[in-house]
Amino acid sequence: MSDEHTTAETTTAVQLDEEKASAFAKRAFKDLTATYTTALCLLGDRLGLFKDLAANGAATSAELAARTQLDERYLREWLSGLACAGYLAHDPATTRFALPPEHAPVLAEEAGLSSLGPEYHQLQGLLGVFDPLLAAFRQGGGVPQSAYHESFWDGLERSSLIYCRNLLLQRWIPAMTGVEQRLREGIAVADIGCGRGQALITLAEAFPNSRFVGYDIFAPTIARANANAEAAGVADRVRFAALDAAQELPESYDLICTFDVLHDSADPAALLRTIHAGLRPGGAYLCLEPHADETIEELAGPHGTYLFGASVFYCMTTSLAQGGVGLGTAGLPEARVRELCEGAGFSGLRRLPLDDPFRAVFEARP
Repeated sequence: MSDEHTTAETTTAVQLDEEKASAFAKRAFKDLTATYTTALCLLGDRLGLFKDLAANGAATSAELAARTQLDERYLREWLSGLACAGYLAHDPATTRFALPPEHAPVLAEEAGLSSLGPEYHQLQGLLGVFDPLLAAFRQGGGVPQSAYHESFWDGLERSSLIYCRNLLLQRWIPAMTGVEQRLREGIAVADIGCGRGQALITLAEAFPNSRFVGYDIFAPTIARANANAEAAGVADRVRFAALDAAQELPESYDLICTFDVLHDSADPAALLRTIHAGLRPGGAYLCLEPHADETIEELAGPHGTYLFGASVFYCMTTSLAQGGVGLGTAGLPEARVRELCEGAGFSGLRRLPLDDPFRAVFEARP
């Protein structure tokens, strides 16, 4: 067999659809420019620029510099970039830039349901582990929580305030069976993976007759959580401690909560067994998880992209760093939550009837 014949048989010509290739090149460039837009938004969020424009109105770069005491040349470039992106409006007659009122809930409103400020803030910290993440791709393992910059934890705390202020008391607790009344009367509550404690502080402010304890495996969050409770005036009924709750809980409780924690856990099955064992008769488990579908096709689009991106940069890798299963941010669709809860001994699991495309909230009973 000749070399020429072999080459002809083993070489396959790739026929490109030029229209599709051109469309994808444009799409990829658009996504790249969106990354720059996000980076500019991160700067605007951290520097308080969106809040200034929302509160004080349109400004030239010089006027904004005077109002914020920031460098005019940098502000001129920042304003121009976001005007080109359509995030800000520009009046060429006055050279003023304005934040459209319809954009303010996303960019300038703190702890609103549409606010992306906390996400921008977290992103700063997530990108800081880029080099360790490259190493994990090459060698396996993961990036530990201790590797993340303080900006990530600050952003995560801001993010938790969104559901604490808008959803926890208004929708989730009322949707549970009999829990709101019991909280008023006074019960023992634990939050596993409590972070800086905002969920328990919110509950303690609303239900002063109940007592609350938060546990987190990442010890540096505990001091901040206790300080937050002190500042909120609820330290008499809220306390926080460093603990790996997947091993054992020191007490039993009437209500146990996990907020975006189960999918991060090194051993979700063990954690659920501990939670089940730690519930008193008649108790309840409240579980918040990202809404996740079963297949990539169902998740295709911005929501799925966000989930898998967050998984790579935090949720999956921090679990793997502990030698864990690394479920990932999209790793707990409802069927999997049900399977794990049944395996841990729970007799019933109910997804709360909430109209929320981003979050799934479950109530389980022992």
